[in-house]
Amino acid sequence: MKTLKIKLALILLLSISVHAESVEALVKKLKLFPASKAMVQWERVFKSERKMKRYKIANLSMQDRERLEEYLINHAIDSDTPTVAGEI
Repeated sequence: MKTLKIKLALILLLSISVHAESVEALVKKLKLFPASKAMVQWERVFKSERKMKRYKIANLSMQDRERLEEYLINHAIDSDTPTVAGEI
């Protein structure tokens, strides 16, 4: 039982790591810089179809959009964990 719990914990940690890398890869691909905007500005981007097209977000799947929105807001300039130049 203990071994199973350890295996499940490792799988969870690995999936979180892969998830984070894929979002970061998406940010790089789209050439977005999370700290270039405040949290409310990123929220506005995702509420506007025109702005999402401008940043090439509109063509992404809903799941990728949601993950990208969460990442950009969590790392916005006024967030608790803003990105710094060269960090991504």
